[in-house]
Amino acid sequence: MKRKLLFLIGLAIGYVVGARAGREKYDKLRATTERYWRDPRVTKVRSDVESYARTQAPIIRDRAGAAAKAAPGAIADAAKDVADKTSTLAKDVADKTSTLARDVADKTSTTAKDVADKTTATAKSVAGRVTDAADDVKDQVVKTASDLRGRGEEAVERVTLSVSEARDRALDVEDDEDDLPTK
Repeated sequence: MKRKLLFLIGLAIGYVVGARAGREKYDKLRATTERYWRDPRVTKVRSDVESYARTQAPIIRDRAGAAAKAAPGAIADAAKDVADKTSTLAKDVADKTSTLARDVADKTSTTAKDVADKTTATAKSVAGRVTDAADDVKDQVVKTASDLRGRGEEAVERVTLSVSEARDRALDVEDDEDDLPTK
């Protein structure tokens, strides 16, 4: 019954506020509302609701007061729980971040050492190869120089021999000319 009454009141207010039909409709609605408002059944329900509200008001007031008194403690407890959980979570995140940072630093250090070792080994290998290549070039240069020296000495000997032979022949020809009668 209470719901019906509230519904009708809401319907009437909505109609009045939203009606565009003019004063005549408003007056008609107002008359109908007043008739229902004075109806003995509505009057009885109204008095029952007022009586119920008067008897329940002290109980509701006491409950509201108790709830208001308990609210700060409950709110404080909830806030403390949230703060504790937040603190624990922050510590966990910090610990995990710290552990992760240490792991990354260790892996970076290990990788850097591995790269340095590999670079050193590669440099030694390259130095060894360069030294071997330089030794091979040196040996080839020495061998080529020795061959050239040998060839040069042989050429000098051949030239010396050829010059000696040419001189001897020239001298022989001159001696032969001296031995010829003069005319």
